[in-house]
Amino acid sequence: MLTNPSSLWAKLRRGLLGVDSFIDSGLYGAGQWFADLYRRFALRMDRLHVSGFRRLLVELASEATTLGAVGSVGLLMLAQPAFRLTSDDFLSRQDLAVTFLGRNGVEIGKRGLKQDATIPLSEFPDHLLKAVFATEDRRFYDHYGIDPVGLLRALTVNARAAGVVQGGSTLTQQLAKNIFLTNERSLDRKVKEAFLSIWLERRLTKSQILKLYLDRAYMGGGTFGVAAASEYYFGKSVKDISLAEAAMLAGLFKAPTKYGPYVNLPAARARANDVLSNMVEAGFMTEGQVLAARQNPATPIDRGRDYSPDYYLDYAYDEVRKLADAGKLGGERSVIVRTSFDADLQRKAESSIEAALRDEGDHWNVEQAAMVILEPDGAVRVMVGGRDYGDSQFNRATDSLRQPGSSFKPVVYTTALASGKFHPDTVVTDAPICIVNWCPSNFGGKYMGRVTLTQAITHSLNSVPVRLSIALGDGNPKAGRAKIIEMAKRLGITTEINDTQSLPIGAVGVNPLEIASVYAVFANGGHRAPPHAAIEIMNPKGQVIYSFDKDGPPRPQVISTQVETDIVGMMRHVVAEGTGRAAIIPGMMLAGKTGTTNASRDAWFDGYSAYLVGVIWMGNDDYEPTNGMTGGTLPAKTWHEIMAYAHQGLDPKPLPFQQFDDRLDGTPAARAKDEQARATAAAAPRPQTLSRRSIEVINGIENLLAQPVAVHEVPSDPVRILQLEDGRLSAASTRALR
Repeated sequence: MLTNPSSLWAKLRRGLLGVDSFIDSGLYGAGQWFADLYRRFALRMDRLHVSGFRRLLVELASEATTLGAVGSVGLLMLAQPAFRLTSDDFLSRQDLAVTFLGRNGVEIGKRGLKQDATIPLSEFPDHLLKAVFATEDRRFYDHYGIDPVGLLRALTVNARAAGVVQGGSTLTQQLAKNIFLTNERSLDRKVKEAFLSIWLERRLTKSQILKLYLDRAYMGGGTFGVAAASEYYFGKSVKDISLAEAAMLAGLFKAPTKYGPYVNLPAARARANDVLSNMVEAGFMTEGQVLAARQNPATPIDRGRDYSPDYYLDYAYDEVRKLADAGKLGGERSVIVRTSFDADLQRKAESSIEAALRDEGDHWNVEQAAMVILEPDGAVRVMVGGRDYGDSQFNRATDSLRQPGSSFKPVVYTTALASGKFHPDTVVTDAPICIVNWCPSNFGGKYMGRVTLTQAITHSLNSVPVRLSIALGDGNPKAGRAKIIEMAKRLGITTEINDTQSLPIGAVGVNPLEIASVYAVFANGGHRAPPHAAIEIMNPKGQVIYSFDKDGPPRPQVISTQVETDIVGMMRHVVAEGTGRAAIIPGMMLAGKTGTTNASRDAWFDGYSAYLVGVIWMGNDDYEPTNGMTGGTLPAKTWHEIMAYAHQGLDPKPLPFQQFDDRLDGTPAARAKDEQARATAAAAPRPQTLSRRSIEVINGIENLLAQPVAVHEVPSDPVRILQLEDGRLSAASTRALR
């Protein structure tokens, strides 16, 4: 039977109307339910409603909670890289004992832990532990790595004293810094330090943390740990030190050089007296118990001949540790390292830099400096990481990232020469130029018009490197800068370089050692010159287990002979006729480049001869501008004084692929310097007239003869290890003495 279509349509309409009605009623009911729920919620919230001052407090608390949550996430992000340093073997990786020898075979210092039986914590004198706690961390056993109470107390004491009298870092935080971090003063480091402190507290017991701190803290004079410091300063075991001696040792944690007994004995005794007062204030001892120590302060034994090149040793130790971690030492954890260190030249560099900053620092408003001197193959002879290792162990020669300014321009010119599009006599235009909204200008705001590349680098023109970057990219500045960055890496810069419009004029962050490695390529005939301190590494038996010549990184040719010839020739003009004239050493072929950054925050002089490469930086740690200092002023002047001493007695030698030129190597400026040098010599005759090599050999023999003990020779080629009867080791390099 057929169904009427109109009837089906009617049923469908009724069904759809029913569904629509159901949905409408459902939505209406849900709306009523939610409205009722909201009214009930609002009634309950009215009970919590606050107004006036209480409302302000609630809103502030809410904002603080939000900011605290965001800040916590940010701090955790900053701390994440630090936890990559942690591993199950983080302590065993530190258990490396290294004895360092200079280039003449004489011991220059030690780093790492002693490989003998260390003194257990239970045998440390009670008065020493009390002195440490009273001075460094009175609430050591009550906090979890960071101490808000101690920090608040330190802030209060410092505010009252209007200066830094008391530190807020816990003993655990100091240990975290010693084990995992550098001495860089930054918020990033403090955040990592705090998180690592909490990690150490969860991983180790309090006794383990205390023992590690006492074993690893730097105590001045190249010593690490109170046990080594006790032997060094007082000639006795730490188990036998008196209260006065314990107070002097505890006073070294804050500033081991400033309060070092051999640096300033009155200051060391005054600091020890403060430690005794801290012990009384903390309730660890009474005034009567410390009275004898106040009246009879400690006296260190005589070590007038000792000297410790701490910045150099830190760098060398880090190098050896990386080799050990890479498996290059065959599992040896106690080694002897023959380095390229030049003690005589290091002392000259330190004294000259200190004298320059002391005499002219106020005039130029400059407080810090760093210097590196390499052999052309990259062997580090000298490293000055700052004015005072005791005040700041932060090594500005290896760890600071400063803009090199115009001293980066040789990288740009090398890139241009290597492209085949340019040569030293290529004419370019020195005129105002802009990239988008960035418009660099020359120093002094003047332009020279049409100049050659040699003239441009000689006078340190800024517009020309920028034009070269555009030309290298065929009109695309970014593509040109990419080629410059690639060349910088080939020449030896390892720090990540950010691509910015101002990169061609040196707006990059590098350290002095990296710049020295770049200039060493120019002094090394175009071959890569990896910076290194370790020449050879031996086990305690004197067997060579690592040699840089055989086992070191490759030293490929990174620029062609023609490019090398051209860039060195161009840089010779900088010293002879340009901004680096203050560095001229009469009779010695030199090449180099000055560098100055915006507001004169950084000033460099980087130069080299066929014998040595020297890089010096001057500036302020807080990036405060200097008083108009440029690389051609105090830096070049100081570089000249140090490097003239280094080249004393050496025969003139041409740079790779260069020939002596009267116009460059016999300029009026050079003759004036020569006359000045003769006048100075006449007024104050030089105490040394032997060649540098002779001086080194004599100094080495003198140091060996100063030891009143017999020796037993243990042969090893090419280094002879001399084992003294008292157990110490020294060595004589057959290569150095030839």
